[in-house]
This record gives sequence, structure tokens and C-alpha cells, in this order.
Amino acid sequence: MTYAYDPELAPWLSLLAGIDYTNVQQMRAAEAELMSFDAAEQTTDVSFRDITVPGLNGAPEIGVRIYTPAGHEGKIPGLLYIHGGGFAIGSVAGFHNETLRIAAEVGAVVASVEYRLAPEHPFPAPIEDCYAALTWFAAHADELGVDPERIGVAGESAGAGLAAGLALYARDHGGPALVMQYLGIPALDDRLDTLSMRTFTDVPGWNRHNAEVCWDYYLGGEGRRGGDDTSPYAAPARAEDLSGLPPTYITAAEFDPLRDEDLIYGQRLIAAGVPTEIHHFPGTFHGSAQLAPQAGVSIRMVAEMTDALRRGLRVENPENNKNA
Repeated sequence: MTYAYDPELAPWLSLLAGIDYTNVQQMRAAEAELMSFDAAEQTTDVSFRDITVPGLNGAPEIGVRIYTPAGHEGKIPGLLYIHGGGFAIGSVAGFHNETLRIAAEVGAVVASVEYRLAPEHPFPAPIEDCYAALTWFAAHADELGVDPERIGVAGESAGAGLAAGLALYARDHGGPALVMQYLGIPALDDRLDTLSMRTFTDVPGWNRHNAEVCWDYYLGGEGRRGGDDTSPYAAPARAEDLSGLPPTYITAAEFDPLRDEDLIYGQRLIAAGVPTEIHHFPGTFHGSAQLAPQAGVSIRMVAEMTDALRRGLRVENPENNKNA
């Protein structure tokens, strides 16, 4: 089919042609090469360091990269960031530029989680790693210079699905209170039965085929996706009760198979009394802001993300001081 992509984005689609998560090792190698950077490089505005934190219930230690912005007095907000990659690829290093930017522009201490990946480590391992990192982050807020009452969670794509699952998990297990959740184009529903998921079978990059493969990885093999026993912590769209979750900001892309599950989840949050903002970006596709950051719509998406995080984490807007 032909889709009305934003003209600035359309030329970049060819880079996504042929992406197939069936060969996960090949995907990981390609992602590592594409997203490589010099970990030794530091900026003047943000320092970062790699640590390990204890896993949940005796699980292996988890890698966490801590980003600390310079020039802030007193306690500042904290943000647990969960990278994307279809539950099967991706890394802290691959999303380094994103987390570095967030720390600098939002003015928050960012903890980026190196959670275990499927299919080697299916659910619940990834969500338990994220929960262990969150509890460690909250427990060590004082030494990290973080205000424990201003800790949020954020993620993109599968990472946003994990962030949504983490918010549910923390709510139900007496975990750290979250002040907000940012869900960027989240993967939320293993049933794959929305109109957008049924329609966008031929879009490059994230399409129905890759969604099927990755959900099979995450849920532990074929035959489990779409079943009656899927945990809402794995597929947050399965949660019957969304009340008591933190204020939420959700983005959705027009030509993304995930579009409708994102919009539906946002509507359900609103109905459950959760303060929620939903922004649907016309002409976009899954991951277009990362692939074509110079496009006008991508610039708007990133600017809105920064603004949503600042408001959600209750960061004072520096423009207010200029106008005072």
C-alpha cells in the first residue's frame, strides 16, 4: 500500500527495508554497529558512569548507566529510562545520545537500564530487572542527588511497554511511587488485533511480522502470544484496572502498527482517572524521530518529549525566570 508519509521522512524509509527480527543475532550486530559511540567521551554538561545493581530475588546483577547533569543545586528529579528494541535488541550504549540529551535538557539524573533481553531471557526477567533498578534508584536517591518524590519512568517502543508494565508492577507490589510515566510509541498488546496492527503489515521496520516475532520472544515461545494467561506486566493493555497510575504522556505515530493500542491505552487511562496526554503525530512511522531527527515533525516530537518530562518531573521552566 501507499501511505501519506511526511515528505521529510519518506526518503529515510529505505534504510528500514529488510529489517527482520527473525535473525536476532544479526539484528543485534547491526544495531551495535549503527549505534556505536565512544563511551569514554564526556560532555561538559553531563557526566555518566556505569555501575551494577543487585538483581531481584537473587537474579544476576544489572548494568545501569547513571547520567548526572552539572550545575544544579539541591535535589533534582530522577528518571529511570528503558531502551527500546523489540524486547530482543538494544542497549544502554545504543540509546546513549537520547539519555544524554534528556539529562542535559530536562535537568534530571537519568538511570538507563541494561535489562536482560529475550529470547534468551523472556518475561518476567526484563521487567524484574527494571523493577530492581527502580527500587535501587529510589533507595539511593539521596547519594545520587535525586528528589525521591520526583522519580519518573520513561521508554521508547518496547522500552515504553516495559515502562508501562513497570508502573503497574510498582503500583501492585508497593514499589517506589512514580511521579510520571513517559510512553513513547509503546508496545502494549500481545493480541495484535487492532486496526492499525492488521493494516500496517507492509511498512518497513516495525510491522506486524516483526511484532509477532518479538512478542513470541518476549513471552517465551510460539503459542503464548494472544493467550488468556498473558500477564498485564508483560502486556499492559491486558490490565483491567488502570487506576492509581502516575500522570502519563503517550506518543503515537500514524503509520505505526502500534498506533491504535497506544491511543486506546491512553483513552483507558483517562477513563480510569489518570491525568493523561496523548499526542498522535501525522505522517510519521515507528521510530521516525530517531531515524530522521532533522525533520520538522521529529524536532517537534523531541521538543514535546522534553517539555512533557520537565512538566511531569516538576522541573521549573527556565523561561519563567527570564520573564519574571
